[in-house]
Amino acid sequence: MGPIGVFDSGMGGLTVLRELHRRLPAEDLLYFGDTARVPYGTKGARTVREFALQDALFLRSRGVKMIVVACNTASAFAIDYLQEQLDVPVLGVIKPGVQAALEKTVGGNIGVIATRGTVSSNRYQELLIAEVGKDRVIAKECPLFVPLVEEGMTSGNVTDLVTADYLQSLKNNVDTLILGCTHYPLLKETIANFMGYDVKLVDSAEALAEAAASELGNKKESGNGEISFCLSDIPWKFREVGARFLGKPIDAVETVNLNELEREGILSIPRKEKA
Repeated sequence: MGPIGVFDSGMGGLTVLRELHRRLPAEDLLYFGDTARVPYGTKGARTVREFALQDALFLRSRGVKMIVVACNTASAFAIDYLQEQLDVPVLGVIKPGVQAALEKTVGGNIGVIATRGTVSSNRYQELLIAEVGKDRVIAKECPLFVPLVEEGMTSGNVTDLVTADYLQSLKNNVDTLILGCTHYPLLKETIANFMGYDVKLVDSAEALAEAAASELGNKKESGNGEISFCLSDIPWKFREVGARFLGKPIDAVETVNLNELEREGILSIPRKEKA
């Protein structure tokens, strides 16, 4: 009966938290942002798996009943590993996004925009290619979108120029576009203006929230669940920037040191027994 645990390497996962709270308002939510080690998108697969396991074990130590990996890079490199190791459901952001794109496309190409780490993992591409074939899948790295969003530059001349530079090769060439980073939903309007409103945008945060609701039995109840925040470091202007992602003010924030917790044995919780 515990809360739903959500983790990300930083603040982008707050868009997932927002959609979870909207979709499941009666559920308590516990968010962990590994802001001391952000970003994950520039790190190797082994490091991302180690960090993701620590993040998940911390949430599990707080009694969560489900873990939502609100990080595309961690979902790409670690989701299968976490599902094998942990004794609660673990949902990642990639499969729900792919499924939503497959439901929206009408036979055209499907585009994926994401960080370098997510694109280089090929996880989105592999799942899409398995369903529609290689010729219909186009992936594009858009690394500058993350700092633009965190600086609050979700519109304006600079953002328009960066968007045009990144997405020119996709314009008039896809009918569906996956926003494969949890920062990107804040650029939805700018991206839609450039791509044209006939292109269907897949918000990975929305898709993941729907997947979590399905896992819990498609609950539709009303309520006022509590949202709690933990970070491995409190970055400058976290409350200001985080409120922009979440769509509501952020009050109390707890800081935790994962390495200290691991040394103390707090993260050594029982894991799912292997068959």
